[in-house]
Amino acid sequence: MSEAAYLKLVELGREVQLVADTQALLSWDQEVLMPSKSLEYRGEQMAWFSGWIHEQNTKPEVGEWIEEAESQCSGDSDEVAKANLREWKHSFERETKLPRRLVEEFALAQVHAKSAWAEARAKSEFSIFAPHLTKLVSLCKEQAECWGYLETPYDGLLDKFERGASTVRLTETLGDLRTSLIPIVEEATSNEPFDRSCLEGQYPIEKQKAFNHEVAAAMGFDFDAGRIDTAVHPFCSGMAPHDTRLTTRYDESDFLSSLFGVLHEAGHGLYEQGLTVEHRGQPVGNAVSLGIHESQSRLWENHVGRSRAFWDRWLPVAAGYFPHLASVDVDTMYRAVNQASLSYIRVESDEVTYDLHVLLRFEIEKLIFSDQLKIDEIPEAWNSRFESYFGLTVEDDANGCLQDIHWSLGIFGYFPTYSLGNINAAHLASEARSNSVVKSDMDAGEYSSLLNWMRSKIHGRGSILMPDDLVIEATGRPANPTALVHHLRDRYLTKS
Repeated sequence: MSEAAYLKLVELGREVQLVADTQALLSWDQEVLMPSKSLEYRGEQMAWFSGWIHEQNTKPEVGEWIEEAESQCSGDSDEVAKANLREWKHSFERETKLPRRLVEEFALAQVHAKSAWAEARAKSEFSIFAPHLTKLVSLCKEQAECWGYLETPYDGLLDKFERGASTVRLTETLGDLRTSLIPIVEEATSNEPFDRSCLEGQYPIEKQKAFNHEVAAAMGFDFDAGRIDTAVHPFCSGMAPHDTRLTTRYDESDFLSSLFGVLHEAGHGLYEQGLTVEHRGQPVGNAVSLGIHESQSRLWENHVGRSRAFWDRWLPVAAGYFPHLASVDVDTMYRAVNQASLSYIRVESDEVTYDLHVLLRFEIEKLIFSDQLKIDEIPEAWNSRFESYFGLTVEDDANGCLQDIHWSLGIFGYFPTYSLGNINAAHLASEARSNSVVKSDMDAGEYSSLLNWMRSKIHGRGSILMPDDLVIEATGRPANPTALVHHLRDRYLTKS
């Protein structure tokens, strides 16, 4: 392999990563701290950063370096070099198909769309957001046309989040999952509603923050390399393994909302903090896909945070922060956090119904990008499908099609990775618990062995392997919905 050409690619990647991480910090700032009058200038900044990065990655010499390094790459080359070249080539081929004008226009549109979405959600008026969504959809369709696709423009968008995914394959996978879920949903939600009155009370935000901090630290989240802040929609922004920022939102009448937000985002954060620092700026130093990333967040949120062992450890601690919880026993809390019910909000839904929320969004996105659904028809289409799936009437846009931030970011094709994450999470959790040390520690409410297992099998492997191959390497077999279906039956249909 031509070492000179390869090293030039490494150096360029390092430089571009520094700028991309700075751009990510500005994006985080927009959600958490930025003054409202900064919006226009922030749009200019984000557009320039995106344009500069695109220009660096698409210079003709980059293609020459890739070609030269590839020509010298032999079977004896190490797996890191092979994976880097695989990803550099894929990214170069996609990025060179996009004009800088489109890249900058998209970044600018994102900034204004996020602001409009926040206002629209607060006022529950889709019409405020609709023009911005129209713009983003148009730009995404233009991107897909530039990239090319097999059957639908949506395929081109999926590739940004899940390498190897296709609309046809996801439709089949999520359709199979839905078929398995329906009887579980029907039985679990038909049970007599759990009386949560014992949890009623005041949960001061500062005490919630302190409790969440303690839980995240016990999970292994490094607060010397990260922090938790407040945002309209919980998210994790990983500028680098040594600067990983989480957000959640708070409800003074319900500490579980912020807690599970932190558990979910800390799962993402642990992945970011576990990536190999010396590979920063190289493709192998990044997470391999959103389906794998979401497996980490859903694993910590559900397989850890909703387990009885978790509450054996943390209910007494929670009672120290919120004294009225001292009268609540572990069985009661376990039932409270595992109550299956039909609800409006995806991020606050239970494990049983969660994937129905995802499927609804996936189906709407497919309709949008096959030109079967106009933007102004989205609220009606959403509400109709939601009532069909959940038997609930959506009364306002804030609890309907405006509840998620994703479309304001122009990230279409992201939602199905949540269900892939659930499938992968159950698959990985089952394999991890087959290790006696991991199982023993998890049953005792300790997490270091689980984190070390993930560090070794998932985090530290970065993008060396493609998503499906990574799961096979970690577990010895491909992921499928079976482990998730078994997990849900055991937790929600088995009487405790």
